[in-house]
Amino acid sequence: MQIILLDKVVNLGALGDVVKVKDGYARNFLIPAGRARRATQTAIAEFEARRAELEKVAAAKLAEAQALGGKLAAVALKLSQKAGVDGRLFGSVTNHDVSEELNKQGFAVVKSQVRMPNGPLKNVGDYTVSVNLHTDVTIDVNVSVLGETA
Repeated sequence: MQIILLDKVVNLGALGDVVKVKDGYARNFLIPAGRARRATQTAIAEFEARRAELEKVAAAKLAEAQALGGKLAAVALKLSQKAGVDGRLFGSVTNHDVSEELNKQGFAVVKSQVRMPNGPLKNVGDYTVSVNLHTDVTIDVNVSVLGETA
């Protein structure tokens, strides 16, 4: 299916690109999320008429994400979990725990924005976790996992 992108999509294209994707990806994800539209002649004409407005909105989102990223770069999180004598946690620290702690500190971060490349944290120590605020803004946050005895 040919679609026109209304937002930048990772590994697909930028605002205004006309791309061919599988029908299910377009119908079930991109179009309902408002990130794309079928690439008909009328839709392309409407897009070109609204292009400046959409670019302004995209630039505002990017600036907002960069401002939040600047504040977030200075944050160091400390999370406490029950741990054994050898430093292994009973359970783990997940992206949900990190996003919850960031929300407590006043940052609006959803758990899907927190990326843990090596999976959940299962030991006491210091780790680096990526927070993807925008398709172009990724910030590394230092997380210290502290063990508390049971």
